[in-house]
Amino acid sequence: MTDNLSVIKLENICLSYSGTDTKVLDHLNLEINKGDRIGLMAPNGSGKTTLLHTIMGLCKPEAGTIKIFGKVLENEKDFLPIRSKIGLLFQDSDDQLFCPTVLDDVAFGPLNLGFSRQDAIDRSRKILEKLGIQIFEQSITHRLSGGQKRLVALASVLAMEPEVLLLDEPTAGLDTKVKKKLKDILNSLDISYFVISHEFDFISQVTDKVYSMENGKILTDEEIHIHHHEHVHKHGKHPHIHK
Repeated sequence: MTDNLSVIKLENICLSYSGTDTKVLDHLNLEINKGDRIGLMAPNGSGKTTLLHTIMGLCKPEAGTIKIFGKVLENEKDFLPIRSKIGLLFQDSDDQLFCPTVLDDVAFGPLNLGFSRQDAIDRSRKILEKLGIQIFEQSITHRLSGGQKRLVALASVLAMEPEVLLLDEPTAGLDTKVKKKLKDILNSLDISYFVISHEFDFISQVTDKVYSMENGKILTDEEIHIHHHEHVHKHGKHPHIHK
């Protein structure tokens, strides 16, 4: 891929747990190009969420280069303008939702982009309808179920009309019907996205390639093979990875 197609590029990123020498990310390399739809499956504690936070400038690496939209980003000032172009769905929706009502939460982003109050509300209602949760627009956000909060958080991200999506376990707390809706929405988007999920069926239906992480490094789909097979063991009905 040529550089003009590169959206996010991480080179030799190193980051350790606070106060320790244990590396979460160890000379990690990752490139997301325009039009890429990449999935990431890896065990808990492997650094997946830290990776997303590093891309957004929420975690500062000790070494390596972060290049987004062709520009090297080094400090908080550099990251500020790109956060309106990259939509991050947090693993815990409560970290993302803080306004009194659902409509307020979804409209918050567009308002901060400079949209008028009415335009922000119109855009937010359109997204809520697309996700099938317009009935909740006046609901108090913190009283919603986990799955409902998940959809509201996604709506707040999509309302910003980002150029790239970073999704951390987007299906957590969703029932089968809503997962299908989310799958259809992702497949309809004409933007790049990088999605973390433990659910093989979901991730295989919304991405073109699947990566994993091991020892602080990315393993590409040329290096791993995630597949269905028949065997018997405890908890075998749950999606999982075999090496």
